[in-house]
Amino acid sequence: MSLLAALVKAVRPKQATKNLFVYAALVFSGKLFDAGMFAKTTLAFLLFTAAAGSVYLLNDIKDVEQDRLHPKKCKRPIASGALPIPVAWSAMVALAVGSLAASIALRPAFGLVIAAYLALQIGYCYSLKHIVLLDVFTVAAGFLLRAIAGGLAIHVHLSQWLLLCTLQLALFLGFGKRRQELVLLGGSAEKHRAILNEYSLPFLDQMIMVVSAITIVCYSVYSIESETAKVHPHLWLTVPFVIYGVCRYLYLVYQKGWGGAPDEVLLKDRALQVSIALWFVTVMLLFAFDKAGRPLFGL
Repeated sequence: MSLLAALVKAVRPKQATKNLFVYAALVFSGKLFDAGMFAKTTLAFLLFTAAAGSVYLLNDIKDVEQDRLHPKKCKRPIASGALPIPVAWSAMVALAVGSLAASIALRPAFGLVIAAYLALQIGYCYSLKHIVLLDVFTVAAGFLLRAIAGGLAIHVHLSQWLLLCTLQLALFLGFGKRRQELVLLGGSAEKHRAILNEYSLPFLDQMIMVVSAITIVCYSVYSIESETAKVHPHLWLTVPFVIYGVCRYLYLVYQKGWGGAPDEVLLKDRALQVSIALWFVTVMLLFAFDKAGRPLFGL
């Protein structure tokens, strides 16, 4: 593997799917086809991807010894030796400083969110990932900041219900990831990630059930009671897609043994992709044709 290829792999471009949360404000404001707003959101997406890439490099530098004990993570560029640690440090600083400077130039408030994200993730790499529950909540907070950043980039306010949905969905994915790490690593789990010693499968199963239920409830309330729902009163028609998506993910975690890498699940499972696509198309159609006081298909 060439040094450049190793560096690209180390910043985990596949996990850029996590940064799609930046587009939430654009989608739910009904401005997806506004060229100017789309361009700003895409720039915000790229800047968040660069910032996240710097965090991945820092995390892999800090966890290099533990990653070498992991059956999959031992193949990561830093753990395998394909990317020298000094080069990784230099790239990490360049990505962090560059993304932060560009974010402030885009909009100072957006830059503050990027700064908060970087500070939070540095705290995670050095201490928060060793504190039970806070490790998962810190990762979930990163998703929440992505959604907030997307709104700030285009001056759009996000509903508190939508933010709660984002938080609960992130917690759902985070606890699912911890569960699969326990299953995959078995007795060596503690050697790879010390915090896993604080978790057990029964406890994580309970947490997954709780947050999955709350996720569905939050989205259901959002689709009926939010300001967006008052403008588009049939937004509740999208709820079945969300319920199916959550249930499908639970099926993949418990029946197929997936969930260790949520981004890979999204890229691999066709049924989940179709469900998300149908949800997205339905949302777009409702935003275009569903207006308050106007009947929709007799409903």
